[in-house]
Amino acid sequence: MITLRIPIIQLHEYAIKPKYANPGDAGLDLHAIENTLLYVSNSKLISTGISVAIPNGYFGLIRPRSGLAKSNNITLCSSGVIDSGYRGEIFVQLINHGPVPYEIKQGDRIAQLLVLPVVQVEWDDYIDELPESDRGDKGHGSSGK
Repeated sequence: MITLRIPIIQLHEYAIKPKYANPGDAGLDLHAIENTLLYVSNSKLISTGISVAIPNGYFGLIRPRSGLAKSNNITLCSSGVIDSGYRGEIFVQLINHGPVPYEIKQGDRIAQLLVLPVVQVEWDDYIDELPESDRGDKGHGSSGK
């Protein structure tokens, strides 16, 4: 396990420093700083009230909390990437897929932040064929239900 010390700024008095729910967890919980209502089939940008300085060679990945999705049909609109050079506030864009509006309360855990190493790619020149593999070009449900 790698441990990084990352500078963090509290931009709002109700901001909560991200923390792990359990020892050994991969994701740090991100918290909402204000009460808001997320209407059915709508998305909203939720403020966390923090900004961080992720070190070079790493990036932050915002991922959904499975409990919100399972119990309330609340998911992320997309996974957010926080590049090491970004110094602005961290926001989480949530969408309500449920049958009723969902109330987000100040301090609620709304997403997870994973800090991961960056792997940068250098592409070879274009070629006519890729090396063969057992799977080949089978995708989009080709392995069954």
